[in-house]
Order: sequence, then structure tokens, then C-alpha cells
Amino acid sequence: MTIQTFAPGRVNLIGEHTDYSGGLVLPIAIQLGVTVHAEPAEHLEVDSDHPGEGWFRYVEAVAAELAELGRPDVAIRGSVTSDLPAGAGLSSSAALEVAVALALCVAAGWEVEPLVLADACRRAEFRAVGAPVGILDQAASLLGRERHALLLDCGTLEHRLVPVPDELVIFVVDSGVRHSHETSGYAQRRAELEAGMEKRVRHVRSENERVRQFVTALEAGDLGRAGELLYASHASLRDDYEVSVPEVDALVERAREAGALGARIVGGGFGGSVLVLADEAGADAVAAAYDDPLRVRPGPGAVIRRSSNENA
Repeated sequence: MTIQTFAPGRVNLIGEHTDYSGGLVLPIAIQLGVTVHAEPAEHLEVDSDHPGEGWFRYVEAVAAELAELGRPDVAIRGSVTSDLPAGAGLSSSAALEVAVALALCVAAGWEVEPLVLADACRRAEFRAVGAPVGILDQAASLLGRERHALLLDCGTLEHRLVPVPDELVIFVVDSGVRHSHETSGYAQRRAELEAGMEKRVRHVRSENERVRQFVTALEAGDLGRAGELLYASHASLRDDYEVSVPEVDALVERAREAGALGARIVGGGFGGSVLVLADEAGADAVAAAYDDPLRVRPGPGAVIRRSSNENA
């Protein structure tokens, strides 16, 4: 049997550092991601061009979490390729986890509900590197749909699709400052939130309200209001949650100067990327303000691209 799976990265439009407290998030899956080519095997053997060290820990952790859910003991042999930059806030680790998890499920002839699989991948990230992440990244990778964002309540797991207007242009600008959940202050911020630190709690409460207002703005086609909410989100992440860095702040200000609708830090913080929104009329001016902006679009979620028996 030959297996090919693909899991996309994600961009969270708004709702940052709210997922692990059961809040609201609004991610899109994007066109870039991780692909696994594999076949069933007795032992787990995977090569990868996945950037960064320690990627195989994620593979082993996913296999362990699925085993605990009752997946039959069938390993895979294969390779992983990625066109997602690691540490840029596009959730390369979650895409790796999801693509591997799907390949392992296909190899064993075993099915599991998408959100159950997403939660297993979330636990795998903690098992692999001790990062206490929420379910946002993995759920977005599995449940994303073309031309839509995913409104997800991370407390109840209720979710629905929100159409993204075609005239909304989405850029991701890499700050060049690398981070990982394992080595950044991500775990510390979560601990501070859970301890009730006033500034951290204020960010989460205000961010949840911004998510609601952002959805309303999208559904009304009010892109100007959506952009304002993005700038407000960045200010809160910078001042109350304190996860931004000067290089990222400078990129957000450059977006404002170029006439962007809105911009904010995206991902876990402490570096990574900036999300910039524009409309079609202003997209060229915004793109020209940066050296190499990545234009992304809401794409489909993870898929099994091929599963076949070569002898059939």
C-alpha cells in the first residue's frame, strides 16, 4: 500500500492565546503544508526535510498518542516534505503532526473523528517538547475549508465556517526572528494566565470579544472594521500579553504606513510572522512595503491524497 497525506499550515486571523483557556479563535488553513509519503511497516522509519532539529520527536509522540487511543500497531516507513518555514508562526509542527497522524491511521485501516485526532496531535506536541498548546493549530489544519475561516470555541469545540470575502487579501510577513514553543516564553504566559495575572486575563477577555466583532465585520463585508480589530489585537498582545518583539512591532507599523487595513503578530509570539490584511485596491502598495511577503489564501484542510494497493 502506498499512502500520501497532506496537512496545511494555518494563519489565525484573530483570537491569539485564547485557545488554551477555552476561548474563541478564527483560523484559516493555508495552501502551504506538510506532505507524507509512506507505506505500512513493522517499525517507524521516517526521513524528512522538515526544517529544525528534533522533528522526529513529534512523529514518535503522534504514534504514541494514537496507540493510547487504540490504533492497531502498524508503523509506517516513508518521508516527510514541507514548504512551511519552521518558527514563522504558521504552525509547521501541527501540520507535521496531522499529516503523520493521517498516514498512521490509513496504514492501520483505522478511523477517528477529526477533533479527536486534533486533540491527540495537541497532546503529542506536549509529549514531544513539553509545549502546553491549545487545540487551535491542529483543528485548523484538519477542519479548514477553501474560502472560509473556522470559528472555533475551544471550550465547547463548537465550530462553524465563516466565509472570507474574496476582496480580502491576506499577507504573512516573516520577521526573521525564530521561535519555538519549547524555548520561548509560551509556557510562562500560559502559567501566568492560569494564575490570574491581571494583564494576561485582560488580553484574553478583550481578544474573545474582538473575535466576535471580527466575525460580524467579515459577514457584513466591513473590511475596515476588521482591520481596526487586528491593530487592536496586536496592541493587546504587545502590551497586555507581552509576546511581541521590536522587529515584529516595526513590521506592524510599516503595514499601517503602507495603508494596510490591519496587522498583528500571529502565532505563539516572541518572533515569527506578522499577519497583514489589505483589500485588492491597496494590496500592491502593502506588498511593496516588504521584501518578500507571502500571500496566502483560505485553503482546504488536511487530506488523504492517495491510498492504494500497488498490487491491486
